[in-house]
Amino acid sequence: MENSSNLWWIYALLSAFFAALTTIFAKIGIENIDANLATALRTVVIVLMAWGIVLAQGNLSQLATVSSRTLIFLVISGIATGCSWIFYFQALQLGKAAQVAPIDKSSVVMVILFSTIFLHEPLTLKVILGGCLIVLGTLVLVL
Repeated sequence: MENSSNLWWIYALLSAFFAALTTIFAKIGIENIDANLATALRTVVIVLMAWGIVLAQGNLSQLATVSSRTLIFLVISGIATGCSWIFYFQALQLGKAAQVAPIDKSSVVMVILFSTIFLHEPLTLKVILGGCLIVLGTLVLVL
């Protein structure tokens, strides 16, 4: 079980890798198309991919066990994701990928703040210092 408890590192690194590819491919893909249409097209691909994985893993039966609280928070999360993608594609269409991406990733600092406020996660000196370094690094990259 010890190996699986560290598996999140691999998933997080893969997430960062694919997020980087997303930015590069999206910047190329939105050259001659409305950013909102591009977001809609990309979303269709994501929906098909996600449902394909659910079906392939045989997890569709779990749909009946989803609580209303879980469903509400997943819907709210989906709305936030949609807003994030729409604004991200708008920014990416207008700006440089190397400047848009660091600002987008400054969401890490917002996650730190929100996780402290809403999830009551500890705000340690290490977390504060890391957040400040992220802000500083973002400013260095975009200014």
